[in-house]
Amino acid sequence: MPQNTMSAHLNILSRAGLVSSQRQSRVVTYRVETETLRELVLFLLKDCCGGNAELCAPLIAELTPCCPPEKALS
Repeated sequence: MPQNTMSAHLNILSRAGLVSSQRQSRVVTYRVETETLRELVLFLLKDCCGGNAELCAPLIAELTPCCPPEKALS
C-alpha cells in the first residue's frame, strides 16, 4: 500500500478515536485504542443481533473483559 494511502487511512482512524499517534521527529507511531475498538465491535454485534442476544452471545462474551459470570450458589 502506498505510504500516502496508509497515512490517509490512519488519519481517518485517528479522527474516529480508534488509534492514537505520537510524533518523534519525522516518524509517527500509531497505537490502537483497544477500549474504543472493543466498544465499537460490541455495538456492531449488538446492533447486528437486532435484539436477539443469543445470536451473538458467544462473540460478546469473548469481547467482554476478564471475568466469566459467577455460577449460582446452590
